[in-house]
Amino acid sequence: MARTWAGESGGAAREPDGVAQRSGGAVQRSGDAAELLDAARAGDQDAFGRLVGPLRDELRAHCYRMLGSVHDAEDAVQDTLDRAWRNVARFEDRGSVRSWLYKIATNRALTVIEQRGRRELPTDLSPEGAPVAEVAWLEPYPDRLMGWAAELGPEARAVARESVELAFVAALQHLSARQRAVLLLRDVLGYAAAEAAAQLDTTVAAVNSALQRARKVLAELLPEAAQRRTLDELGEPAQRELARRYAAAWEAADVDAIVAMLTEDAKYSMPPLTAWYQGHDGIRGFLTEGPLTRRWRFLPARANGQLAFGTYMWDDECAAYVPAGLDLIVLRGTRIAEVVSFLEADFAAFDLPPELPR
Repeated sequence: MARTWAGESGGAAREPDGVAQRSGGAVQRSGDAAELLDAARAGDQDAFGRLVGPLRDELRAHCYRMLGSVHDAEDAVQDTLDRAWRNVARFEDRGSVRSWLYKIATNRALTVIEQRGRRELPTDLSPEGAPVAEVAWLEPYPDRLMGWAAELGPEARAVARESVELAFVAALQHLSARQRAVLLLRDVLGYAAAEAAAQLDTTVAAVNSALQRARKVLAELLPEAAQRRTLDELGEPAQRELARRYAAAWEAADVDAIVAMLTEDAKYSMPPLTAWYQGHDGIRGFLTEGPLTRRWRFLPARANGQLAFGTYMWDDECAAYVPAGLDLIVLRGTRIAEVVSFLEADFAAFDLPPELPR
């Protein structure tokens, strides 16, 4: 498994500007963090906001990895910051504010997972089996929420990007909650085993055991190549041309052109529906009998670090094209290996318009 986050040594690169060492924003790097912390402890809510604000986006990404839902992640982060504000006066300055917030966020996510109970998962989510989106409640993640990763060093930035890819987040949902937390703390955020144990109030031996089991599960579920690497190898001009051709084929209802862009074993799914289609014949039949009997417009988008489209279907009553789904594209080389059409995606979260005129 050629994955940055799950190598034998484990952990993100612990470079000064890496994920594990990142101080969390311009305010804290400027040396004002201590003053802001003192003011927050004294009851200054504005100082607290300036102290923790630069960390909000990366905390949201962490909770999204844990929970698979943008909305649940946002709620978990808000609850994390509320709890931190109520307890900041008692914060013992033995570690960074960032580590303290990650501890609260991780444990809040664990509580959410416990409260919502066991969710149904596909029996086979391997690269050869059921599509990623058979985890029907999984939500796409807007790329605009990953702007914080631009401040990281190259290796840490690669880890951050790959760790929100749909295949990785879906695979995480097959781990126990505690295994999920351990793997993220160790292999994505780069905490040492002792640090992760302190975050989770457990032992180093328990952390190491959970990490070993989690890596074994992910090795069986993840594709060989991350989408980040595939897209980087393809290059921006080729990505734009592929996106243009795909959108044009849909808008022209050209099923031959669409199918020609797919790998032979391509998959097409539409969460939260559990039905899915595979291979040229299966996808061709589905498109011909269903979607391509309607008129479409596609707008480029980015989600989970992957190519995506906001898809709009013509509605006679509205006399406009209305949102139908957010299509996330998985590439293998220069062809499309999977299309995941999120039928209930929040278009506003991806800066997509509520409708398109004729």
